[in-house]
Amino acid sequence: MAEGLLERRPAPGVVPTGSAPAERRPTTRVRLWALPPVAVLAVVFLYPLALVVRESLAPGAYAEVFASASFRDALVTTVWLAVAATAGCLVLGFVLALVIAFVPFPGGKAVSKFIDVFLSFPSFLITLALLFLYGSAGMANGIWTDVTGDPAGPFRFLTTPWGVLLAEITYFTPFVMRPLLAAFSQMETAQLEVASSLGARPLRIVRQVILPEALPALAAGGSLVLVMCLNEFGIVLFTGAKGVTTLPMLVYSKAILESDYAAACVVAVVNVALSVGLYVLYRGVSRRAGA
Repeated sequence: MAEGLLERRPAPGVVPTGSAPAERRPTTRVRLWALPPVAVLAVVFLYPLALVVRESLAPGAYAEVFASASFRDALVTTVWLAVAATAGCLVLGFVLALVIAFVPFPGGKAVSKFIDVFLSFPSFLITLALLFLYGSAGMANGIWTDVTGDPAGPFRFLTTPWGVLLAEITYFTPFVMRPLLAAFSQMETAQLEVASSLGARPLRIVRQVILPEALPALAAGGSLVLVMCLNEFGIVLFTGAKGVTTLPMLVYSKAILESDYAAACVVAVVNVALSVGLYVLYRGVSRRAGA
């Protein structure tokens, strides 16, 4: 009887067999729930991407594309436009976010909400607005011809790389402002008040107090803008800048206009690799900075 009353305990390190199915059920359920989104991702994204990569592996496709002057020019144009637009968005977005967050003026909250709405606008809509203002038949040229009597106005920069750069800065600046405004809303105003009471001027407060707090938001917004500018297609197309050929435009011309699908796939793979490489670089730098 004494032996029957003794409690049977499992040996140390041994998991009771009766509890194993209960522990395995949640893991199995999680895996089952993960199957539908993984399947959708594979069909919608991974399979088409695999087809593009396979098409780009046609014999001599990479060598032919890399040897062409049009590809090299498109690569250089894409990179410098993306870098310049990102720099412009960072500077303009930081200044505008400072004004909205720290300079009280009527309608400040409405402007902040409009930025959220602006993020949903398609890029070609902003480009069309600039065309209505500064295009060859736009308002600015129309006013000029009415006043001076000249047959054509002086504003013709939208069909140049500078017009594309202006359109990209105009469209992507709110993507920098949004994380900045979120970061500024979490800042303690006591820091600014203490710095001001100690005699610090506004520029010094911005440089030594606000800017260090805004660096993570600037890095996040700038990296997003850089990747989006590298892949921007609508702005370049709708500005009508014939002399501006970026990698997305080169993919379009190779596939649609020339029916050279192998070359188009090669350019697309290079564009994707460039974007992914920049993202991996940003993640590595941000992790080191956080450490």
